[in-house]
Amino acid sequence: MNKVAINDFFATLKAANPMPVTELEYTSVFELLTAVLLSAQATDVSVNKATRKLFVVANTPQKIFDLGLLGLESYIKTIGLYHSKAKHLLETCKMLIEQHGSVVPRLRQELEALPGVGRKTANVVLNSAFGEATMAVDTHIFRVSNRTGLAVGKTPLAVELKLLKRIPKAYLIDAHHWMILHGRYVCMARQPRCWECGVANFCDYKAKTLQD
Repeated sequence: MNKVAINDFFATLKAANPMPVTELEYTSVFELLTAVLLSAQATDVSVNKATRKLFVVANTPQKIFDLGLLGLESYIKTIGLYHSKAKHLLETCKMLIEQHGSVVPRLRQELEALPGVGRKTANVVLNSAFGEATMAVDTHIFRVSNRTGLAVGKTPLAVELKLLKRIPKAYLIDAHHWMILHGRYVCMARQPRCWECGVANFCDYKAKTLQD
């Protein structure tokens, strides 16, 4: 995908959805961090279903830490890998309380030092909570980037670095959300819905699918 096509690609996505946001539900930076940590290998729908009940009773590091392992697990047991996620979240809460005054840090290095928080999770928090131009490459963004020719790479990090270089600055803040939503609802893994794709004309994918 050349520079002109890339610009048109994102201009079209912006026109269709001027203010994209994450589908995870949250009302604070800590709630966002919690939701993203829980969302690994799980759907946003399943996470939201659990956190709607959890956040009513515990939505701060101290309150979640006070639940203990069994207490926390009782709220998130419907989410995949809930046991390890509960342990990581409790450890993260402990670090936030002891090292950061219960405030989610804004520095990448400090975010990635939290248990269960990797580069992707840190990128989501930095982008959605703090407005930084980061690119959290999940399975959707990885697929869309490679399939369309926007940023071809063999690893999420390689794709992330290429996207940061290739996406025009005017679109970089929101690009993460546009690409996730596009991959989730249009450029899907098994059968991309090319016949209803607004950016199909700018895409390098050769095997365009037709509506059944």
